[in-house]
Amino acid sequence: MNRLCFGDNLQWLRDPKEFPDASVDLVYLDPPFNSNADYNVRFRESSDEASQAQFHAFTDTSSWADAAETYHQFIDV
Repeated sequence: MNRLCFGDNLQWLRDPKEFPDASVDLVYLDPPFNSNADYNVRFRESSDEASQAQFHAFTDTSSWADAAETYHQFIDV
């Protein structure tokens, strides 16, 4: 089954109901990598014109210390 999952990959992969052991062939990550920016999803009107409506998708701030800690928590499980 091909699936595309959005969000924190560690939360998805840790859930055995979503992904049983040995069921993942590839995890593809494409983050902006610490751009220190807020990203919003903008909507369009039915006329295909840009709308003022939007919502906050995510804030991209990170440090390698946080990533290293998360990595160690994942591999030590």
